[in-house]
Amino acid sequence: MFRRLATRSTSFVTGAAVQARHTTILSVRKGNKVILIGDRQVTLGERIVAKSSACKLRKLNDNVVIGFAGSTADAFALMEKLENKLNDFPEQLSRAAVELAKDWRTDRALRRLEASLIVCSKEETLEIDGQGNVITPEADGIIAIGSGGTYAKAAARALIDVDGYDAERIARKAMRIATDIDVFSNGNWDVEILTREEEAVKKEEAEKAEKAQNEAQSKE
Repeated sequence: MFRRLATRSTSFVTGAAVQARHTTILSVRKGNKVILIGDRQVTLGERIVAKSSACKLRKLNDNVVIGFAGSTADAFALMEKLENKLNDFPEQLSRAAVELAKDWRTDRALRRLEASLIVCSKEETLEIDGQGNVITPEADGIIAIGSGGTYAKAAARALIDVDGYDAERIARKAMRIATDIDVFSNGNWDVEILTREEEAVKKEEAEKAEKAQNEAQSKE
């Protein structure tokens, strides 16, 4: 079973008034690595930096990590709900996320929560947005949220096929670009890494190669 989420005052800022939507959270998948990276800046409103060292990533277990943008307190509420769903549906991240989204749309209290999540397992990456939608990434497996998310995603996409760049190097380079542009994100980052089984990676690569071959043949 999953351990209970706990607030650590040394790492997290809590309270409904503190917002982390001014942030950059990015997930990159390449090879046998899944990277989730996020900056540490939290703002009050539009101008005041409340804290520059608040962790916005959370590791539930060896297979699931979460990053959030939005109200910190609301994000904790959603993460706890997701943890409960994962307890109900172990090793079924998509099912758990969809069940959470159903509750989000139907529960009045949940509908008032202002947060978005990136949830990563070794085999899946999902975004659960502020409207209760579950969003899967494009074929490149890249997802980003927060005010710097667009910049980070664009940079990661440009780097994803560069030889010699593994998932962590791509994520760090993309974050550097995004946080240099976005004034609401800073250069202090947290990184969580999941390592995939080699057999799963080989199977995925074979499926991609087969799909590319079929698409090429259909165009002939």
